[in-house]
Amino acid sequence: MKIDRIELFLVPLRLRERFEISSGWRDERMILLVTVHGEGETGWGECVAAEDPSYSYETTETAWHLLRDFISPRVVKHELAAADQLPKLLTSVRGHAMAVAGVEMALWDLQARLAGRSLAEEVGGARRPVDVGVSIGLQPDDGTLLKKVEGYVAEGYKRVKMKIKPGRDVEMLRLVRREFPDLPILADANSAYTLSDVDHLRAFDELDLMMIEQPLAHDDLLDHARLAEQITTPICLDESIVSLRSAVLALELGACRIINLKPGRVGGFGPSRAIHDLCVAHEIPVWCGGMLESGIGRAHNVALASLPGFTLPGDISASRRYWHEDLVEPEFEMVEGTLCLPPGPGIGVTPRIDRISSLALRHETFG
Repeated sequence: MKIDRIELFLVPLRLRERFEISSGWRDERMILLVTVHGEGETGWGECVAAEDPSYSYETTETAWHLLRDFISPRVVKHELAAADQLPKLLTSVRGHAMAVAGVEMALWDLQARLAGRSLAEEVGGARRPVDVGVSIGLQPDDGTLLKKVEGYVAEGYKRVKMKIKPGRDVEMLRLVRREFPDLPILADANSAYTLSDVDHLRAFDELDLMMIEQPLAHDDLLDHARLAEQITTPICLDESIVSLRSAVLALELGACRIINLKPGRVGGFGPSRAIHDLCVAHEIPVWCGGMLESGIGRAHNVALASLPGFTLPGDISASRRYWHEDLVEPEFEMVEGTLCLPPGPGIGVTPRIDRISSLALRHETFG
């Protein structure tokens, strides 16, 4: 694949409702889209970096800087035998996995389109419906939360994830469990606790949760391993898994029993497939998380979640869960708790270039 040019778009999209986690909230996303053009085709990717550094040190501004000044110049006009060869061009770029993933995943889409295959097939997955769950942000009161849970259960989501923080955790979860005794539930702390909270965290054990996600610091593995020895609720790591190496260390230390794998967080499909294979070899369940992506990033997540190791429902909700109007057609719709893989080549959905161009606050072309 000879890469002729790369385009970047920064597109604001307002969420249907405010989404709050332990470290903050947002009601709008700045969607950073990447297109890679070559051999008469176009591949699409999405950089999942947020507007602020509350989840990661990467932001939309740092990602734009990396993509503009360091990544695009090393990729444009080069010929790649395959998308997984990108790291050879970027040996001088350390870290910034979200920025790298934007281009890497666009290359996989381009490669799949040129081959006439679906992205899922190209990355080693299968054309099968993908089980999906839903993530619910912190709500102002328990009554509102219960109505949200009831609504999503009625829609058919196969499990519910609830954001938690100190003061909005055990009692809130206990109430939901009492109302929905058989519902698969997980709690996501987004690093809101420390190991000194272990006595409080033990109270989660009575709630029959699927897991507690990222209870401790985003860059920690050792304290998670210590916590895992003192609670029975399975620990799932999210922010701490930034690479294959971090996943290897997490499993060696016993820091988690489940991994939330987000391709946009770890550098794209190459690292994601390696982490997936590691987890399969160690019989560690994997599920695909979400980063409030548009339909372009969602299409990539659905493709990844079609790999066999993804045995738990992911945060890959229908388009209308977050957006009044998505950036792709057709939009993603849930059917009986699943999303079907789009039928077309590559990501399988069509980016609405007119809508993207009209909304874009920034647009640059390289090459």
